Amino acid sequence: MALLQRLARLAAYLQDPQKVADFQRLCGVEGPPGWAASLPLAEARGEPGPLANGSCPAVNGGGGGDGWPRLRAAAGGEKRRPKGLGNGAIPGGAGGEGAPQQEDGKEPQQIWGRRQPRRNSLTGEAACQEIAIRNPFLYYLFNLGTELGNELFYILFFPFCIWNLDAWVGRRLIIVWVWVMYLGQCTKDVIRWPRPASPPVVKLEVFYNSEYSMPSTHAMSGTAIPLALVLLSYGRWQYPLMYGLILVICWCSLVCFSRIYMGMHSILDVIVGFLYAILILVVFHPAVDLIDNFNLTFKHAPLIIISLHLALGVFSFTLDTWSTSRGDTAQILGCGAGVACGSHFNYMLGLMQDPSPDTLPLIPPSITVTLFGKAILRLLIGVVLLLLTRIVMKKITIPLACKMFSIPCDDIRQARQLMEVELPYRYITYGMVGFSLMFLVPCLFLFIGLS
Repeated sequence: MALLQRLARLAAYLQDPQKVADFQRLCGVEGPPGWAASLPLAEARGEPGPLANGSCPAVNGGGGGDGWPRLRAAAGGEKRRPKGLGNGAIPGGAGGEGAPQQEDGKEPQQIWGRRQPRRNSLTGEAACQEIAIRNPFLYYLFNLGTELGNELFYILFFPFCIWNLDAWVGRRLIIVWVWVMYLGQCTKDVIRWPRPASPPVVKLEVFYNSEYSMPSTHAMSGTAIPLALVLLSYGRWQYPLMYGLILVICWCSLVCFSRIYMGMHSILDVIVGFLYAILILVVFHPAVDLIDNFNLTFKHAPLIIISLHLALGVFSFTLDTWSTSRGDTAQILGCGAGVACGSHFNYMLGLMQDPSPDTLPLIPPSITVTLFGKAILRLLIGVVLLLLTRIVMKKITIPLACKMFSIPCDDIRQARQLMEVELPYRYITYGMVGFSLMFLVPCLFLFIGLS
């Protein structure tokens, strides 16, 4: 009993949003003047307090009423719009009535640059906090870290692995990624813990603000992908194990710390995400070879793959009301199904054959101008085709789903919050992207002599 009480106290300590705010201040992120006192002030006035999984209204002084944040820096320059702030009203925020002013009527120190935050097109969330960035290096470093768990990274990393490095490793990486992300997203919708309260936390991102917090799926993918990459490639390729361990530590640390820096997760969310990903790998890794061989060789594999992934998507949509996590889950499952089906057709037609076991371990080739140029050309052409596929399928599937289920499509944002539209749109669109990644684009490379 005493042990459970100690664990509960430790969990409460690690979940405390003040610890997130302390880490942000240590890294040079500061809220507006009076930010720490804005929560009790709001409660005394009967105004909205912290918002934990919701959009951030444009409040007095918080963003000038236009929904945009105001970013101040340590050195002179123009104002800059950060990558997004959500989730936290600022009663009497900086620039509004009651905001503290500098002595002698001087304006607050202004900062570097201006940029538009990454908004969520479905939720319309925008930033409304004035912040100061005292360490631009850490700001960009942790923005890079958080991008390692976003779609832009995935649409570059997985194709590069499959087209330029090793399709065998790439297929298995995607299998691991699909299961880790699916279990993480479903766990969020079961536990339903909110994001860290703001204030005291300063939100530097709002794109995933409508999702729940526990566990951090960024931390899960940031742990599972590099660890699985080393587990799958070491012994198959000749390289020092120390290089792989350094990659795992740097990648995982950067992603995990970035989620605390961005104000999107508590320390507990990140730790649980890290441990959860390791647990999934321990349980699931022995079955990866079996699943990949089934996808390649079983005659009716495509039918089973499509049905299973679709059923998992329907199940995830029943766990909670609408949030961006539901669409992301369908997107991940669709991509996994498309890659698995593309792998099956590759195997049946004898395309992209894996090296025979007697050639292992593989020796990394010397990097030449020709080799590098071909790799970049494959990536550029292939990614452009994948993006075009996504655009075309989106234009087709959303109106088609609305028509099939008699749903008005005048307001696309509202229509996409319905399972009848969001699930088929995401599943079919990204299923086609995954199929193109694994089958159609490699066929094109073979045809034009880029394979």
